[in-house]
Amino acid sequence: MPVVYITGKSALKRRSPNLFTSPLLLSLLVSLTTVAGCSNIGFPGVYRINVDQGNIVDQDMVDQLKPEMTRRQVRFVLGTPIIEDTFNNDRWDYVRVLRRGDDVLFRTQLTVIFENDVLADVEGDLVSENWPEPEPEVDADVDTDAETDTGSEGEENTDVEVTADANR
Repeated sequence: MPVVYITGKSALKRRSPNLFTSPLLLSLLVSLTTVAGCSNIGFPGVYRINVDQGNIVDQDMVDQLKPEMTRRQVRFVLGTPIIEDTFNNDRWDYVRVLRRGDDVLFRTQLTVIFENDVLADVEGDLVSENWPEPEPEVDADVDTDAETDTGSEGEENTDVEVTADANR
């Protein structure tokens, strides 16, 4: 039996149709793959871990900060800052973010500002409204006789003596 070779356009028509040669089917397949790869549909049952990033700064650390502290003292109390501003050397930022996947569970921020290499101001989530808290002033001019009580004849009775007399 003689072998017959078919050439030309008729040879292309007789081949079995391939799904990937059709431009419409090929573009549909590429677009579906792209959409499926970029979608936010997660796989069910996949565990996403908590990612804790930044400096852990708590209220006790912030309470230890006092005005006029040096940079070295602040670094000792709070640790190395996560962000040291390149353009402003007098500003340190302490940022902490806790995430689970794309969800931010919480975020804290603390900004420490220096003037002439000493602590000038602290701003952020953990700082109270009246920072720096004024220290109680002890007035040296207070008389020690303020607790004494003078009687009618001019003799002095201390509070302890007055209460002792009342108990009799």
